[in-house]
Amino acid sequence: MTRFQKLALATTLATFLLIAVGGFVRAAGAGLGCPDWPKCFDRWTPPTDISQLPPHIDPALFNFKLAWIEYINRLIGVVIGFLIFATAIVAWRDHRHQRRIFLPTVAALLLVAFQGWFGGQVVRYELDPRFVTVHLFVALVIVFLLLYATLNGFFAAPMPLRTLPARRRRLALWTHIVIAVSLVQVVLGALVRGNIDLLIENMPQLARHLLLEEVGLLDYLHRDTGLLVWCACWVLVWCARFDVPTLRRTTLLTALLATVQFSAGLGLAYLALPPALQVVHIACGSLLLGGVATTALLATRLELTSA
Repeated sequence: MTRFQKLALATTLATFLLIAVGGFVRAAGAGLGCPDWPKCFDRWTPPTDISQLPPHIDPALFNFKLAWIEYINRLIGVVIGFLIFATAIVAWRDHRHQRRIFLPTVAALLLVAFQGWFGGQVVRYELDPRFVTVHLFVALVIVFLLLYATLNGFFAAPMPLRTLPARRRRLALWTHIVIAVSLVQVVLGALVRGNIDLLIENMPQLARHLLLEEVGLLDYLHRDTGLLVWCACWVLVWCARFDVPTLRRTTLLTALLATVQFSAGLGLAYLALPPALQVVHIACGSLLLGGVATTALLATRLELTSA
């Protein structure tokens, strides 16, 4: 592999990891573990003891474990920001005349800068569900841009849809439908999670197994779109059943991720929102979107006789 291929692939995988870590932070209730930004309790490293808190900060806000979980999440975000910066530099050096590689990499870098600033707004507005939803959506756009640049670094330019056989066009078009429905499900899921956080804050006496009932319509819409995504991913498997092995494997892996994610969603609904399943749900959800996006990109790049 070229240096761009190696770095872009590593950066894309690391960004998927960061999304999973973000899911862990939310599941652990550490989203406000550091109540300020970019510092944590007005320090560049979190306090290790309540005696280290600045005088103007309420000691009731301090939780050692939650502060360090959120701080580590921020550190991982900084590392991945530098990885994306390095990827953009290499893209400029090696591929600046190839717009389909260079431009998405630069766009990802600009969005990372915005995401860093917007993360501070999420903290400032105390995990407002709308801000959290935008934060997650931007993270997915970043990983899509990186995935697009990475695959363009490995494959030639895409073939026009009109030149593809009917079965390949059907697969390519269906992937775009699945991506659209999946993004709707992600937005609904982020809103559901945000409303659950508000309920926990405002109604601490409410039992966990009743939280989703209180969320109401949003939760039902999220469940229904989850079922649609699961069915649609298995339709992708059917569409690719006679295609090249690479696409058959990619669609099958995507459908299996959809199955795990949907099962985790059922577990969240009927097992009173266990934190471990929250992490599985969001990690598999992001990987599922990555799998569908990869299928969409490969469908217009792989020759019909490719292995």
